[in-house]
Amino acid sequence: MKIGIYGGSFDPVHNGHIAMIKSALKSGFIDCVIVIPSVRNNFKLYANKLPPPYRLYMMKETIDGLGIKNCYVSDIEYGIEGVSYTAVVLSKLTSDEYIRDFLISNDVKKKKAEEHHEFFWIMGSDTLGTFETWYKPGEILKYASLLAAMRPGDDTDVDKAAASIRKNLGGKVEVFRLDGICCSSSEITRSGDFSLVPEPACEFIKRHALYTENTRLEGISDTARKQFFDYATWMYKYLGAKRLLHTLNVGYLSAHLADVFGCDKDKALIAGALHDCAKELPVDQQLEMAKRYTGDLFTEKKIIHSSAGATFAKEELGIEDKEILDAICYHTTGRGGMSVLEKIVYLADKIEPSRNYMDLGPIRETAEHDLDEAVRMTAAAVRNKFISQGREMHPVTMAMMSELGMIN
Repeated sequence: MKIGIYGGSFDPVHNGHIAMIKSALKSGFIDCVIVIPSVRNNFKLYANKLPPPYRLYMMKETIDGLGIKNCYVSDIEYGIEGVSYTAVVLSKLTSDEYIRDFLISNDVKKKKAEEHHEFFWIMGSDTLGTFETWYKPGEILKYASLLAAMRPGDDTDVDKAAASIRKNLGGKVEVFRLDGICCSSSEITRSGDFSLVPEPACEFIKRHALYTENTRLEGISDTARKQFFDYATWMYKYLGAKRLLHTLNVGYLSAHLADVFGCDKDKALIAGALHDCAKELPVDQQLEMAKRYTGDLFTEKKIIHSSAGATFAKEELGIEDKEILDAICYHTTGRGGMSVLEKIVYLADKIEPSRNYMDLGPIRETAEHDLDEAVRMTAAAVRNKFISQGREMHPVTMAMMSELGMIN
């Protein structure tokens, strides 16, 4: 098979990206495209607007939603330590074992997946002229030829650039015509005009309330921003798509609520983002971790992930800040004497944008001006659910409710 590889930030994915994929498939040079949303791009190491998992899942939903055949999305960069240089990515992706298993996992027939493959790195004609300045360009060409798209309006001397690459690096360069409009992710997010974003991506963005004021991370320190991005990537190994996106949404909302109620935004971002980090670990492992943080306080399967998460964050990420760890620990149950940070994470967990299990509008509206009342409303909804299920509330939850005046 002839396989095209298309890497980028896709922050967000837009119609120009889709045109690149479709035009490359139409060019006749390749049989399929593998799209790789970047994790640690050396040009945008922490400058992307969204952490890597959002961009990966947005691209997957977009390709599936548009029904683009022979196009697959790879998470290969999550298995690479450090900067995701193209040469490093290609060395792993083009290995016989990886590409065979990847293609089979995407329903390519085993016989076809096991045959010899030729690889092409897809790029815009505007970047062809700078290719020789990339990290180890000669090594890139050992794994793949270059497949450059002639962008509308681009005045790059493609023939000259291709000739230079062939002469200096001995590489193979092919050129195809890009059928589509020229647009940029940065201009889309700057202008707020998402009309050039495909519908499945727009739906994803709306569901998670992305590229809004709450996700700009204004007032967040560089250190916390880097931690947020790194922790998002770290959790990819442990959480499925729905859970990971939920916990990151809670991070964003917690930071916003911290701004509203005068709490430390850095701590809120990190505590919220990590609150469910242990949720999908084996139950026995969760129980052991929970005991290391709260002893026998939490033993029920549905809630042990909370205190387990505090242990996980402490032992795996080196987080020692007790305010953050306690906010993670009590995000499910609440407790008496909650700090503002604990209330914020408790609340954000229940009302983050993708939550739709009930009409959350009134609570979300209240959360913008009255933290205790919003927590009270949330606790009341939880209590009603427990009553309908015939379940008893945990004693620490009862203590919270008593403090909120919900129990006489």
